[in-house]
Amino acid sequence: MHLWETKHPELKWVWLDKDASHPILGNIDAIKSVSYVLTDLWAEARFSEISGFVHVQAAIGSPDPVTETVWLTEMAKTGPVPMRIVGDSPLGAEGAIAQLQRHQESPLFVGVRDFNAEVMFKAREIQPNYEESLKYMAKEGLVFDLDCEWQNMDEAIKLANRHPELPIVLEHIGFPRQRDDEYFKNWKAAINRLASCQNVTMKISGVGMTDPLFTRESLRKWAESSLEAFGADRTVLGSNWPVDRLFVSYATMLDFTRDYISKLSQSEQEKVCNKNAARLYKF
Repeated sequence: MHLWETKHPELKWVWLDKDASHPILGNIDAIKSVSYVLTDLWAEARFSEISGFVHVQAAIGSPDPVTETVWLTEMAKTGPVPMRIVGDSPLGAEGAIAQLQRHQESPLFVGVRDFNAEVMFKAREIQPNYEESLKYMAKEGLVFDLDCEWQNMDEAIKLANRHPELPIVLEHIGFPRQRDDEYFKNWKAAINRLASCQNVTMKISGVGMTDPLFTRESLRKWAESSLEAFGADRTVLGSNWPVDRLFVSYATMLDFTRDYISKLSQSEQEKVCNKNAARLYKF
Protein backbone atom coordinates (compact mmCIF):
# COMPACT_ATOMS: atom_id res chain seq x y z
CA MET A 1 0.00 0.00 0.00
CA HIS A 2 0.97 3.67 -0.31
CA LEU A 3 0.50 6.60 2.06
CA TRP A 4 1.06 10.35 1.74
CA GLU A 5 0.77 13.71 3.46
CA THR A 6 1.21 16.46 0.90
CA LYS A 7 1.65 19.12 3.60
CA HIS A 8 4.83 17.42 4.83
CA PRO A 9 7.60 20.06 4.69
CA GLU A 10 10.29 17.76 3.24
CA LEU A 11 8.53 15.05 1.23
CA LYS A 12 7.15 15.22 -2.32
CA TRP A 13 4.66 13.03 -4.17
CA VAL A 14 5.05 14.36 -7.73
CA TRP A 15 2.59 11.80 -9.14
CA LEU A 16 -0.12 13.40 -6.97
CA ASP A 17 0.53 16.99 -8.03
CA LYS A 18 -2.57 18.89 -9.10
CA ASP A 19 -1.69 18.89 -12.80
CA ALA A 20 0.17 15.57 -12.87
CA SER A 21 -1.01 12.78 -15.16
CA HIS A 22 -0.02 9.25 -14.26
CA PRO A 23 2.31 7.89 -16.99
CA ILE A 24 0.29 4.68 -17.32
CA LEU A 25 -3.10 5.21 -15.71
CA GLY A 26 -3.63 8.76 -16.96
CA ASN A 27 -6.15 10.75 -14.90
CA ILE A 28 -6.02 9.72 -11.23
CA ASP A 29 -7.64 12.87 -9.81
CA ALA A 30 -10.15 10.71 -7.91
CA ILE A 31 -7.47 9.68 -5.37
CA LYS A 32 -5.59 12.99 -5.12
CA SER A 33 -6.50 13.77 -1.53
CA VAL A 34 -4.36 16.11 0.56
CA SER A 35 -3.38 13.17 2.73
CA TYR A 36 -3.89 9.43 3.00
CA VAL A 37 -2.32 8.03 6.15
CA LEU A 38 -2.47 4.79 8.07
CA THR A 39 -5.72 5.60 9.89
CA ASP A 40 -7.39 6.36 6.54
CA LEU A 41 -6.24 3.04 5.15
CA TRP A 42 -7.46 1.19 8.23
CA ALA A 43 -10.91 2.75 7.87
CA GLU A 44 -11.21 0.94 4.55
CA ALA A 45 -9.33 -2.26 5.42
CA ARG A 46 -10.51 -3.00 8.96
CA PHE A 47 -13.30 -5.40 7.92
CA SER A 48 -11.02 -7.48 5.67
CA GLU A 49 -9.11 -9.42 8.35
CA ILE A 50 -5.78 -7.70 7.67
CA SER A 51 -3.01 -8.39 10.19
CA GLY A 52 -0.24 -6.25 8.72
CA PHE A 53 0.70 -3.81 5.97
CA VAL A 54 3.76 -3.35 3.77
CA HIS A 55 4.25 0.22 2.59
CA VAL A 56 5.99 0.47 -0.78
CA GLN A 57 7.78 3.70 -1.64
CA ALA A 58 5.48 6.48 -2.76
CA ALA A 59 7.17 9.82 -1.95
CA ILE A 60 8.62 10.13 -5.43
CA GLY A 61 10.44 13.40 -6.06
CA SER A 62 11.61 13.85 -2.47
CA PRO A 63 15.14 15.24 -1.91
CA ASP A 64 16.04 12.45 0.51
CA PRO A 65 14.20 9.09 0.28
CA VAL A 66 15.17 8.23 3.85
CA THR A 67 12.82 10.98 5.07
CA GLU A 68 9.86 8.86 3.96
CA THR A 69 11.12 5.93 6.03
CA VAL A 70 11.50 8.16 9.09
CA TRP A 71 7.99 9.60 8.61
CA LEU A 72 6.39 6.16 8.22
CA THR A 73 8.29 4.72 11.17
CA GLU A 74 6.91 7.42 13.44
CA MET A 75 3.37 6.93 12.07
CA ALA A 76 3.55 3.18 12.65
CA LYS A 77 4.08 3.65 16.39
CA THR A 78 0.35 4.24 16.81
CA GLY A 79 -0.81 2.07 13.90
CA PRO A 80 -3.67 -0.42 14.26
CA VAL A 81 -1.60 -3.35 12.97
CA PRO A 82 2.15 -3.84 12.31
CA MET A 83 3.71 -2.20 9.26
CA ARG A 84 6.94 -2.78 7.33
CA ILE A 85 8.59 -0.40 4.87
CA VAL A 86 9.93 -0.97 1.37
CA GLY A 87 11.73 2.29 0.75
CA ASP A 88 13.11 4.20 -2.18
CA SER A 89 16.78 4.31 -3.11
CA PRO A 90 18.50 4.85 -6.46
CA LEU A 91 20.63 1.74 -6.19
CA GLY A 92 22.98 2.71 -9.01
CA ALA A 93 23.93 6.06 -7.48
CA GLU A 94 27.14 6.90 -5.68
CA GLY A 95 26.58 6.46 -1.97
CA ALA A 96 23.63 4.08 -2.43
CA ILE A 97 24.89 1.64 0.22
CA ALA A 98 25.34 4.46 2.71
CA GLN A 99 21.76 5.50 2.00
CA LEU A 100 20.56 1.94 2.55
CA GLN A 101 22.33 1.94 5.90
CA ARG A 102 20.49 5.12 6.89
CA HIS A 103 17.19 3.44 5.92
CA GLN A 104 18.20 0.50 8.12
CA GLU A 105 18.20 2.74 11.19
CA SER A 106 14.45 2.11 11.14
CA PRO A 107 13.53 -1.31 12.55
CA LEU A 108 10.65 -1.39 10.04
CA PHE A 109 12.77 -1.03 6.90
CA VAL A 110 12.89 -4.32 4.97
CA GLY A 111 13.68 -3.53 1.32
CA VAL A 112 13.74 -1.24 -1.71
CA ARG A 113 11.74 -0.59 -4.83
CA ASP A 114 13.77 1.32 -7.44
CA PHE A 115 12.06 2.27 -10.71
CA ASN A 116 15.51 2.63 -12.32
CA ALA A 117 15.72 -1.15 -12.62
CA GLU A 118 13.32 -1.25 -15.56
CA VAL A 119 15.23 1.55 -17.29
CA MET A 120 18.40 -0.50 -16.90
CA PHE A 121 16.68 -3.62 -18.24
CA LYS A 122 15.39 -1.79 -21.32
CA ALA A 123 18.90 -0.53 -22.08
CA ARG A 124 20.33 -4.05 -21.50
CA GLU A 125 22.83 -2.54 -19.06
CA ILE A 126 24.63 -3.96 -16.05
CA GLN A 127 25.76 -1.12 -13.78
CA PRO A 128 28.60 -1.83 -11.33
CA ASN A 129 27.19 0.41 -8.58
CA TYR A 130 23.78 -1.26 -8.93
CA GLU A 131 25.38 -4.69 -8.66
CA GLU A 132 27.21 -3.71 -5.47
CA SER A 133 23.99 -2.39 -3.95
CA LEU A 134 22.20 -5.64 -4.73
CA LYS A 135 25.05 -7.65 -3.21
CA TYR A 136 24.74 -5.56 -0.05
CA MET A 137 20.97 -6.08 0.05
CA ALA A 138 21.40 -9.84 -0.34
CA LYS A 139 23.93 -9.90 2.51
CA GLU A 140 21.55 -7.92 4.73
CA GLY A 141 18.46 -9.94 3.79
CA LEU A 142 16.72 -6.93 2.25
CA VAL A 143 13.98 -7.50 -0.33
CA PHE A 144 14.21 -6.09 -3.85
CA ASP A 145 10.65 -5.21 -4.94
CA LEU A 146 10.76 -5.15 -8.72
CA ASP A 147 8.56 -3.40 -11.27
CA CYS A 148 9.13 -5.17 -14.59
CA GLU A 149 7.02 -5.60 -17.74
CA TRP A 150 7.04 -8.97 -19.47
CA GLN A 151 9.22 -7.62 -22.29
CA ASN A 152 12.08 -7.09 -19.81
CA MET A 153 11.69 -10.22 -17.70
CA ASP A 154 14.54 -12.04 -19.41
CA GLU A 155 16.85 -9.29 -18.15
CA ALA A 156 15.28 -9.67 -14.70
CA ILE A 157 16.07 -13.40 -14.89
CA LYS A 158 19.73 -12.58 -15.55
CA LEU A 159 19.76 -10.26 -12.53
CA ALA A 160 18.12 -12.87 -10.32
CA ASN A 161 20.67 -15.47 -11.42
CA ARG A 162 23.56 -13.09 -10.73
CA HIS A 163 22.23 -12.60 -7.18
CA PRO A 164 20.72 -15.94 -6.14
CA GLU A 165 20.67 -14.98 -2.44
CA LEU A 166 18.71 -11.76 -3.08
CA PRO A 167 14.96 -12.07 -2.32
CA ILE A 168 13.09 -10.49 -5.25
CA VAL A 169 9.36 -9.77 -5.36
CA LEU A 170 7.69 -9.05 -8.71
CA GLU A 171 5.27 -6.15 -8.20
CA HIS A 172 1.74 -6.13 -9.61
CA ILE A 173 2.13 -9.39 -11.59
CA GLY A 174 4.44 -7.53 -13.95
CA PHE A 175 2.06 -4.59 -14.44
CA PRO A 176 0.33 -5.84 -17.63
CA ARG A 177 -0.43 -2.92 -19.96
CA GLN A 178 -2.81 -4.71 -22.35
CA ARG A 179 -5.53 -7.33 -21.99
CA ASP A 180 -5.71 -8.95 -25.43
CA ASP A 181 -4.98 -12.64 -26.00
CA GLU A 182 -1.59 -12.11 -27.65
CA TYR A 183 -0.36 -9.96 -24.77
CA PHE A 184 -1.59 -12.52 -22.23
CA LYS A 185 0.21 -15.32 -24.07
CA ASN A 186 3.52 -13.40 -24.04
CA TRP A 187 3.09 -12.29 -20.43
CA LYS A 188 2.32 -15.83 -19.25
CA ALA A 189 5.34 -17.28 -21.03
CA ALA A 190 7.57 -14.59 -19.48
CA ILE A 191 6.37 -15.12 -15.90
CA ASN A 192 6.79 -18.87 -16.32
CA ARG A 193 10.43 -18.25 -17.30
CA LEU A 194 10.91 -15.87 -14.38
CA ALA A 195 9.44 -18.43 -11.98
CA SER A 196 12.41 -20.69 -12.70
CA CYS A 197 14.43 -18.34 -10.47
CA GLN A 198 13.87 -19.71 -6.98
CA ASN A 199 14.66 -16.38 -5.31
CA VAL A 200 11.74 -14.62 -7.05
CA THR A 201 8.27 -14.31 -5.47
CA MET A 202 5.12 -13.19 -7.28
CA LYS A 203 3.00 -10.45 -5.71
CA ILE A 204 -0.62 -10.74 -6.83
CA SER A 205 -1.57 -7.07 -6.62
CA GLY A 206 -2.65 -4.27 -8.93
CA VAL A 207 -4.23 -6.93 -11.13
CA GLY A 208 -6.90 -4.59 -12.50
CA MET A 209 -4.89 -1.36 -12.83
CA THR A 210 -4.83 -1.10 -16.61
CA ASP A 211 -8.24 -2.70 -17.07
CA PRO A 212 -10.71 -0.30 -15.40
CA LEU A 213 -13.82 -2.19 -16.53
CA PHE A 214 -12.62 -5.55 -15.22
CA THR A 215 -14.87 -8.19 -13.71
CA ARG A 216 -14.13 -10.96 -11.23
CA GLU A 217 -13.84 -13.41 -14.13
CA SER A 218 -11.82 -11.23 -16.47
CA LEU A 219 -9.02 -10.99 -13.88
CA ARG A 220 -9.12 -14.64 -12.90
CA LYS A 221 -6.72 -15.98 -15.55
CA TRP A 222 -4.09 -13.37 -14.63
CA ALA A 223 -4.21 -14.22 -10.93
CA GLU A 224 -4.48 -17.99 -11.39
CA SER A 225 -1.67 -18.05 -13.97
CA SER A 226 0.52 -16.15 -11.50
CA LEU A 227 -0.20 -18.66 -8.78
CA GLU A 228 0.29 -21.59 -11.14
CA ALA A 229 3.71 -20.30 -12.19
CA PHE A 230 5.11 -19.53 -8.74
CA GLY A 231 3.17 -21.87 -6.47
CA ALA A 232 1.91 -21.36 -2.95
CA ASP A 233 5.41 -21.08 -1.49
CA ARG A 234 6.40 -18.12 -3.65
CA THR A 235 3.25 -16.01 -3.93
CA VAL A 236 2.07 -13.11 -1.76
CA LEU A 237 -0.93 -10.79 -1.90
CA GLY A 238 -0.98 -6.99 -2.08
CA SER A 239 -3.78 -4.46 -2.16
CA ASN A 240 -2.09 -1.59 -4.08
CA TRP A 241 -4.23 0.72 -1.99
CA PRO A 242 -5.47 3.38 -2.48
CA VAL A 243 -4.51 3.41 -6.18
CA ASP A 244 -6.85 0.52 -6.90
CA ARG A 245 -9.69 2.50 -5.34
CA LEU A 246 -9.96 4.09 -8.76
CA PHE A 247 -11.56 0.84 -9.90
CA VAL A 248 -12.94 -1.12 -6.93
CA SER A 249 -13.56 -1.17 -3.18
CA TYR A 250 -11.00 -2.65 -0.79
CA ALA A 251 -13.23 -5.46 0.47
CA THR A 252 -14.33 -6.43 -3.05
CA MET A 253 -10.76 -6.66 -4.34
CA LEU A 254 -9.69 -8.79 -1.37
CA ASP A 255 -12.75 -10.98 -1.93
CA PHE A 256 -11.76 -11.48 -5.58
CA THR A 257 -8.19 -12.34 -4.64
CA ARG A 258 -9.19 -14.82 -1.98
CA ASP A 259 -11.52 -16.44 -4.51
CA TYR A 260 -8.65 -16.83 -6.99
CA ILE A 261 -6.62 -18.83 -4.45
CA SER A 262 -9.56 -20.81 -3.05
CA LYS A 263 -8.57 -24.02 -4.85
CA LEU A 264 -5.48 -24.26 -2.66
CA SER A 265 -5.45 -26.24 0.57
CA GLN A 266 -5.97 -24.38 3.85
CA SER A 267 -2.26 -24.46 4.68
CA GLU A 268 -1.34 -23.20 1.19
CA GLN A 269 -3.83 -20.34 1.46
CA GLU A 270 -2.28 -19.36 4.79
CA LYS A 271 1.12 -19.15 3.09
CA VAL A 272 -0.14 -16.95 0.26
CA CYS A 273 -2.26 -14.70 2.49
CA ASN A 274 0.13 -14.33 5.40
CA LYS A 275 3.09 -16.58 6.10
CA ASN A 276 5.12 -15.88 2.96
CA ALA A 277 4.85 -12.13 3.45
CA ALA A 278 5.62 -12.47 7.16
CA ARG A 279 8.86 -14.28 6.26
CA LEU A 280 9.92 -12.04 3.37
CA TYR A 281 9.12 -8.74 5.05
CA LYS A 282 10.20 -9.80 8.55
CA PHE A 283 6.98 -9.49 10.54
